[in-house]
Amino acid sequence: MSNPTLIIFDCDGTLVDSQHLIVAAMNDAFAKAALVPPPRDEILGIVGLSLPEAIWRLTGGGEEETITRIREGYRDAFTVLRQDPKHNEPMYDGALEAVLDLAKKRDVVLGIATGKSRPGVDRLLERFELVHCFKTIQTADTSPSKPHPGMILSAMEETDATPADTIMIGDTSFDMEMACNAGAIALGVGWGYHPVEHLHQGGARAVASDYPHLMQLLDEMQIGRDAAE
Repeated sequence: MSNPTLIIFDCDGTLVDSQHLIVAAMNDAFAKAALVPPPRDEILGIVGLSLPEAIWRLTGGGEEETITRIREGYRDAFTVLRQDPKHNEPMYDGALEAVLDLAKKRDVVLGIATGKSRPGVDRLLERFELVHCFKTIQTADTSPSKPHPGMILSAMEETDATPADTIMIGDTSFDMEMACNAGAIALGVGWGYHPVEHLHQGGARAVASDYPHLMQLLDEMQIGRDAAE
């Protein structure tokens, strides 16, 4: 029996557009710590990293006490802001359809690898009724921050997939580097938070311009050609 093709999705910037919520929460956290918030592009540039690593970078290697204060402030702000409709996290056009389609394929297993917390991922999947689609979920709660390969290695172990049969789909160079570090295939998406050239520099085999293009790339790679009957 052949190994399954494991397709792993990043969340923020790949499946859902969380930029407004992330930026608002980070601005609030820095302000409450009596610090000037970083520019918007710098905040979006660290999306995908674990929260402590992201804050460490945004503070230029700040002291542990400062990082802890900002981290707690971010989580508190995120919880409050998430209730505000204007900070909704919509799925990108075509994302829902793509996930549902791939989940029906024979010999395809779907996973998630994200800097989000596990409760955040669970809320997202429940909201869009996608819990049944993903067989492995890796978060920064239990794994090293991207671009460490830990999340992908754990996902492969859980699903009996090999590096050659594993594809990481993400919008940041951290995702691409993580895939390469795990020996997996890196596919970038151009609608997220890192410039396309950074994805190529990170090791992307190709970068999709939208979800139809992503599905075309997967089809060209002979992924999930046999749909479930």
